[in-house]
Amino acid sequence: MNYGIGIDLGGTNIKGLAVTAGGRVLAEASVPTADDGHSRWQENVRQIFHKLQTRVKKPPTFVGIAAPGLPAKDQMAIAFMPGRMAGLENIVWSNFLGLPHPVPVLNDAQAALLGEMWLGAAQGSPHVVLLTLGTGVGGAAAVDGHLLRGYLGRAGHLGHISLNPQGPLDITGTPGSLEDAIGDCTVRLRSGGRFSSTKDLVAASVRGDPLAKAVWLASVRALAAAIASLINVLDPEIVILGGGITKAGPALFRPLRRFLDDFEWRPGGARSRIVRARLGARAGAFGAARYANQKASPPLA
Repeated sequence: MNYGIGIDLGGTNIKGLAVTAGGRVLAEASVPTADDGHSRWQENVRQIFHKLQTRVKKPPTFVGIAAPGLPAKDQMAIAFMPGRMAGLENIVWSNFLGLPHPVPVLNDAQAALLGEMWLGAAQGSPHVVLLTLGTGVGGAAAVDGHLLRGYLGRAGHLGHISLNPQGPLDITGTPGSLEDAIGDCTVRLRSGGRFSSTKDLVAASVRGDPLAKAVWLASVRALAAAIASLINVLDPEIVILGGGITKAGPALFRPLRRFLDDFEWRPGGARSRIVRARLGARAGAFGAARYANQKASPPLA
């Protein structure tokens, strides 16, 4: 039996899956990332790889890595990831893992989208946008079945689109970005110091706190404006929302859909479906394995 391994290098945990080409999970493993400013997390990657291989009792046919940052042109390493996961840049994973075949590397949000298109909320759809709403806002897009990567691999950094050209600059230098409008990183600033997390903000809003409700609805309105803009540019059939902020459930999705009723251009009544991500923390590992199989020669059915 042929199978592959997908490994997702998350900021909190490193997750790995051993899967068949059809998506059946043979083994699963997860360990804390241990991103302590040194390179100790690298041994955790090696540990997960060997653990999965041992459980399946044979070497994998294809292996893929999902990681934060911008992959190199040849997609064999991450070329640019400042400030996190020391030593990540320029690791050639086929050499690191001692494998005779290439190990392609995909940006983590792009891998999550590929996973959702393969086995999750957008299964079978070639036109998809993914937004991950958490501490920051990440994303990825696929058009006509092709995952958008772009000139430098920046495609999909949807949290850094500008909603207010007069707004403050975000971490990439974008004024008034979507990330700053709804990301957990700015809750304290947006609420005048009253709340330190989106979870607390939403809970207070649901209880009827006037300030919390106003701040939260302003954030959801900004998200709706961003989604409407992305729909106009990319024309997705499905917009997937993932990340911790989606745990707000109806408190997020109900007002979001109301705002989109006003903002979204719907020719002939057609609309993009807004859905919640289905694969959770496994999405990136599924996507990494899927991408590795697609890059294999020939891909396994």
